Amino acid sequence: MHRLTVCYGRPQDPAAFDAHYRDVHRPLAEKIPGLQSVRLGACEGIPAPDGTSTEAPYYLVAELEFADAATLAAALSSPEGAAAAGDLENFATGGVSLFVQRDLV
Repeated sequence: MHRLTVCYGRPQDPAAFDAHYRDVHRPLAEKIPGLQSVRLGACEGIPAPDGTSTEAPYYLVAELEFADAATLAAALSSPEGAAAAGDLENFATGGVSLFVQRDLV
């Protein structure tokens, strides 16, 4: 299993980010060929004993799962993958970090 992990920095307008992600970006991403599943995680800081918490380095993390490296590479070079990548500039005002994870045996 290979996962494209997308880490979104804190956006300038979280409500606008959430709406665009839900209504535009996620539907684009779900059309990417070979995509097996999507998992989203809202990021929170780590609570401290004194009741405060650290600020999370990211706002949202998305994991897009593919069967293998070849399927992931084909997905990223597909028109649907290009459309999803091109959409990032429309809402990801906090920046984006991407990397690939592969399952270890």
